[in-house]
Amino acid sequence: MTSPYVKGITREEHLAHLRLHPDASHLQIPEWADVKPDWTAESVGWFEGEALTAVALVLYRAFPGTGRCLAYLPDGPAIDWHSQRPERYLDPLIEHLEKEGAFSVRIGPPLVVRHWDAATVTTGIADPSVRHLRDLPTDGIDAYALDAAERLRRLGWNRCEEEDESGFGLGQPRYGCHIPLAGRSVNELRAALSPHWLQSLQTAEAGGVGVFWGSADDLPAFHRLYQATAERDGFKPRPLDYFRRMWQALNAEEPDRLRLYLAEYDDEVLSSALMISTGPRAWHSYPASGRRGRELRPSSLLLWRMLCEALDSGAHTYDLRSITPSLVAEDRLVARLLFKTGAGGQAVEYLGEWERPVGSQGKVLQRALTLYLSRK
Repeated sequence: MTSPYVKGITREEHLAHLRLHPDASHLQIPEWADVKPDWTAESVGWFEGEALTAVALVLYRAFPGTGRCLAYLPDGPAIDWHSQRPERYLDPLIEHLEKEGAFSVRIGPPLVVRHWDAATVTTGIADPSVRHLRDLPTDGIDAYALDAAERLRRLGWNRCEEEDESGFGLGQPRYGCHIPLAGRSVNELRAALSPHWLQSLQTAEAGGVGVFWGSADDLPAFHRLYQATAERDGFKPRPLDYFRRMWQALNAEEPDRLRLYLAEYDDEVLSSALMISTGPRAWHSYPASGRRGRELRPSSLLLWRMLCEALDSGAHTYDLRSITPSLVAEDRLVARLLFKTGAGGQAVEYLGEWERPVGSQGKVLQRALTLYLSRK
């Protein structure tokens, strides 16, 4: 079997390959580079002979004063992770990135290691002896993902440390929540809602809340709710220009790849969120809500409408993004976890992000970068 090699490809080649193989994350499409102007981006491809077999988006971040850079493949690369020899793909990738000046490579294999059903999570939260998802029996384990982790370790890759115990460290989250859609009907999705969640949905429906698509002109209204959410939940919000850039970039090649949904009552926006769609997957991103009208449960109707439209568009998975792995009832993030699993979501643990130093100075510069980031 011919060993693949990696080289830079054009944006058009990258897009053409994704049209034939549309399974990549939205973080691995060429348009995502336009959302991240602080990074330099490159599309790369794996070739066997003249045949392009896989593609990836690499983001480069210069490390000041070194002339070298960190190479990052968020939620990627989308290679054959079930292969018995991942080094066939990773070794030529590293060789290429070292030529581009990388001293460290960070990847996020798009693999789910284990999952827990909503009922299992609810039971765990009610049990004072259970403090973390990993304390619960799993409802499913992917042996291929476990094998990939072991192979990465043997190849010299190290799992990136979480910034904190909440699961919301640097990079992409280690824990998330998925609602399976493939082969299901709207009635089946509604039947999977928890009793409390269904009651909230019925409250919004009976109360006259309406859900609508927004346009770029509605981004400021979304952003005001997003800023209020950031202040309430204690995180640093992104500026409005970030979302304007995202809107323009993600809708450049495919209109409606990024949609803005607004839940309104009496002409006032009460809740909002973005939905990003690529291939068989839809992402529920940046949910935002204010304090006004919360008794009408607008966020429940908003998510339900988005879920139904993702199903109607042919998505196989609705990705509710990050969750806390903490199951301590007093944890402020547990309410968000219950909201997502109450909508029929499964808690999932990803393989996580991995890094590997490159070149003779790779380990030294990697440690220096960790220290540099910790002080920013």
